[in-house]
Amino acid sequence: MNCKDYKEAVAAEPHAVFDGAEHADACPDCASFRDEMQVLNNKIAAAMAIDVPQLVMPELPEIDADSNVVGLPYRSKQRRVAPVWFGLAATVLIAAFFGIRYMAADVEYPSLGAEILAHLDHEPAALQVSDVAVSERRLAKVVRDEVAALDSEIGLITYARTCVINGKKVPHLVMQGEAGPVTLLLMPDEKILSAVSLEGEGVNGYILPVGDGSIAIIGERGERMQEIEQRVVNSVKWST
Repeated sequence: MNCKDYKEAVAAEPHAVFDGAEHADACPDCASFRDEMQVLNNKIAAAMAIDVPQLVMPELPEIDADSNVVGLPYRSKQRRVAPVWFGLAATVLIAAFFGIRYMAADVEYPSLGAEILAHLDHEPAALQVSDVAVSERRLAKVVRDEVAALDSEIGLITYARTCVINGKKVPHLVMQGEAGPVTLLLMPDEKILSAVSLEGEGVNGYILPVGDGSIAIIGERGERMQEIEQRVVNSVKWST
C-alpha cells in the first residue's frame, strides 16, 4: 500500500483496521496523518454527542367560538437550544478542517520553492527553540544510509522527520541558528542548475544545488545564512 492509498483509507475510517494498516509503521508521515485524523474524528464525535433538549410539543390552541380568535398559550423563550447550534457549528468547522487537511495532500504548487514554504507553514511545531538533540536512532531512521550520510559538524539537530516534497520522501531536519530554528530539507533526487532564493513570511533561505540533488535551507530573517549553508553543504554526502 502506498501513501496515497493509505491516507484515503484512514481519512474514510480513521480508527478502522484494514489490509495495509502496517504501512504507517514504516512511514512517519502517514503515521502522523493517521494520528491527526483520529484526533479530529474524536473531536467530531464529541461535538455530535451533545445533550439535546427534549422536544416539547406545544399545546393545542384554544378557539373562541364567538370571536374566532385563536388564543395561543404563552411560551417563554427557549434558551436551551443554543448549545445545539454551538455543537452543530463546531461539528461543521471540524469537518471542514478535516476535509481541507486531507485534500491538501494533493495540492499542486507552482514551484518547488512554493511547496517548500507551504510545507513549513503546515509544520509549525517543528520550529521550536531547543537545546535537546534528537536521538541518534531517530536521526538514523530519517536520514537513512541509502539516502545520505551526515557529518557531526553539521550542528545540533533538534527535529527529524520524513516528509513528502514534490511526491518524494525526504528528510526534514531542524537545527538551531543564532536567530532561531533553521529548517533543512535534504532532496537527493531534486536536481537544480542554480541556487533558488526562498522568501516567506518572516523567513528566507535558498534551495542549493548539491551534486545530483539539492538542499533547502530556511531560517528566520536576520539569520546569518552563509556560514550555515557552507556547513550544511560540507556535512551532507549523498549515498548515490
